[in-house]
Amino acid sequence: MSDQTPEITDPDAAPAAGATRGAMAARWAIGLATTAGVLMVIHQLFNLQIGGLVLIEGRYLYLLGGLFLAVAFLVFPMRGIRGDAPGLLDWLLAAVTLAATGYLAATAQRNLSEGWEYAPPQEAIWVAYLFFALVLEGTRRAGGTVLFVIVTLFAFYPTFAGHVPDPFSGFQSTFSEALPYHVYSSESSFGIPMKAFGGVVIGFILFGAVLQRTGGGQFFNDLALGLVGGFRGGAAKVSIFASGFMGSMSGSVISNVLTTGAVSIPAMKRTGFSKETAAATEACASTGGVLMPPIMGATAFVMASFLSRPYVEIAIAAAIPSLLFYFGLFAQIDAYSARRGLKGIPRAELPRLGQVFKDGWLYISVFALLIFMLVALRRETSAPFYATALLLVVNQILPSQRLTLRGIGQMIVGVGAGLAELTAILLGVGLIVGAFSATGLAGTLVNELVFLAGDNTLVLLMMGALTSFIFGMGMTVTACYIFLAVVLAPALEQGGLNQLAVHLFILYWGMVSYITPPVALGAFAAATMAGASAMKTGLEAMRLGGVIYVAPFFFVLNPALIGEAPGPEVAVALASALTGVALLSFGLQGYVSFLGPLRGAWAIPLRVALCAGGLAFAIPHTEQTGLGYGATALIGLALAALPLAAAALAGQRAARAGQAEAANAGE
Repeated sequence: MSDQTPEITDPDAAPAAGATRGAMAARWAIGLATTAGVLMVIHQLFNLQIGGLVLIEGRYLYLLGGLFLAVAFLVFPMRGIRGDAPGLLDWLLAAVTLAATGYLAATAQRNLSEGWEYAPPQEAIWVAYLFFALVLEGTRRAGGTVLFVIVTLFAFYPTFAGHVPDPFSGFQSTFSEALPYHVYSSESSFGIPMKAFGGVVIGFILFGAVLQRTGGGQFFNDLALGLVGGFRGGAAKVSIFASGFMGSMSGSVISNVLTTGAVSIPAMKRTGFSKETAAATEACASTGGVLMPPIMGATAFVMASFLSRPYVEIAIAAAIPSLLFYFGLFAQIDAYSARRGLKGIPRAELPRLGQVFKDGWLYISVFALLIFMLVALRRETSAPFYATALLLVVNQILPSQRLTLRGIGQMIVGVGAGLAELTAILLGVGLIVGAFSATGLAGTLVNELVFLAGDNTLVLLMMGALTSFIFGMGMTVTACYIFLAVVLAPALEQGGLNQLAVHLFILYWGMVSYITPPVALGAFAAATMAGASAMKTGLEAMRLGGVIYVAPFFFVLNPALIGEAPGPEVAVALASALTGVALLSFGLQGYVSFLGPLRGAWAIPLRVALCAGGLAFAIPHTEQTGLGYGATALIGLALAALPLAAAALAGQRAARAGQAEAANAGE
C-alpha cells in the first residue's frame, strides 16, 4: 500500500500485450498460488475434509500467510513499481519464503505440543530468524517505509523493554528468544490479525474483487450516482449511510470495509475524492457502524449480559454518541467537497435509474443473500463465498458483463495481488501485537496506569483511553470489549463514573485503533482497495473520524449524552454537542459549509479557534468544569465568532469573483 500501489481490483496491474517473459511467468505464478490459496481456504472454512485432510489452525495460517507472502515479493519487485517483471532476487525471496513456510507447516504440530514459542530447537531458531526478516521485507514493500520503521521498532521492543521507563517497561528477552516468539506463538505475526484474515477477511476480499470484475460494482456505482450524484460529495455521503448500516449488522469493521468499500471507494474516486480521503471515509463509516444501533454486531448483546440490563437500553444509550460521530463525519465530507469545489454531475450525464435497474437488478439478489447470511444466519465466514458463487452465476446470465476465460485469469491475478498485499502488512502488524504480549506489558499496563492516575478523574479517563487503544490494536471488537470490561471498567466505575457510560467509553476507545496508525486495520484494508498510501489513509481517517476521540469523554462525563438524564436535559445536551461537533468538523477541514473557506496567513489560528469553540460548545456540563450550558455556549460563541465571520467574508468575496468571471466570460 505504498504511494505507487494501484487499486487491488485492477487485475491488469501486470502488462498483458507485449509482456516480458518474466512478467508473464509472474502472472502465472500469482494465478496458480491464488487459486491454490483460495481452494485451501474453502477447504478449511467449510470443513470439507477431502481425502480425510484436516489442518490444525497453526498449520493452516502458516500455509496461508507464507503462500501470499511469497506472492508479495512477485507483486512488489525490489526495483520498479507494482506490475513490473520481478527480478532474480524477487524470485529467490519468493522461493525462500515457500521453503521456510514448508518447514513451519510441517512442524506445526510439534511446535504446538513442545511449546516452541518459548523453547524452540536450534534449527527452528534459524528458520525463525529467516522468516522474521522476510516478514519485515514484505511489510516494507507492501506498506512503505514509514510502516516498516514502526513495525521494526515495535518488533525489537522485547529486546530492550527492560530499559524503557515505567509504565512502558516490560519483561526483556534476548534476541534468540524474541524472534522465535514472533514466529511460533499465536500472539504475534500469526495472531489475531492473521486469524481474522484467514477466517473472515479473505472471503470478503474475494467477493469485492469479483464484484468489480463481473459488473456488480458498476451497477451499484451507477445506482449511487443516479440517486445522489447531483449533490456535492454525494458518493461519500451514500457511503456513510450504507457502511454505517452494514457495520451495525455485521459487527466487523474489516468485513464491512471490504463489502461496501468495493462499491463506495471507486464511486468516491470517480466523483473527485482523493484516494486517501475515499479510503478514510469508508474506514470511518465502517468503524462507526459497529458503534451504531440497532444491532452493533455481537458486542451490544455481550454488554447487556455484563451489565444485566435489557438490550434495548444499550441500544438507546449508544444512539446519541453514534449520531455525533456520523454527524461529524457528514459535516467534514460536506466541507471537504465544498473546499475542493466538487460539484454535482449534470443530470444529463447521470445514469437513468430506470435503465440501471433494468440492466442490473439481479445484482441486488447478491447483496440480499449476503445481508441475509450475515444478519439472520450469522454466518460471517461463509457468507462472502456463497455471495461470490451467486455473483458468478448472475454474471453468466447477463451477457453484457459475462466473463471470458481471459477475464477470469485477469480477475484471479488481481485477487492474488490484493491478498498478497494485505497479508504482508498483517504479518508485520502482528509483530506489534506480539511485542506487547512477549514483554508482559499487556498484563501490567492497566494497573500501572490506574495507579499513576490517582484520584484525578480526567487523568484516569486519559489512562483508560490509552489502555483501551492499546488492547484494541490486537483484538477483535468483542474480545477487546470483554477484556476491558473485566480489567478496566471496574477501576473507572470506582472513580464515580456512570457504569453504562464507562462500558461505552471502553468500547469506543477500543475501536479507535481501527482508524489510528500504527495498526489501523480498517484504514489499511480500505487503502488496499483504493490503491492509496496506508499511512496517509490512516492520518486522513484520524481527521475525518476526529469526533470518535472526543465524544467518549463527552458522554462519560455527562450521562445525558447517553440518555441517562431527564428529557429536557438530554435535548439541551444533544443540541450543544451537535453544534460543537459541527464547528469542530469545519475547523478540521478549514471550510465552513454554506459560508466559505478559512484561508490566508491567519487560516491556522482561525481553524484552531473554531475547533476550540466547538469543544467549548460540546464540553460536558459536569461538576468538574463548574460551568453550565449557557456559560459554555457563550465561550464557544466567543471563540467561533471571528472564524465564522472570516469564512463568511471569504465566501462573499469568492462569490463576487465568480460572478465577475462569469460576466466577463459572457461578454
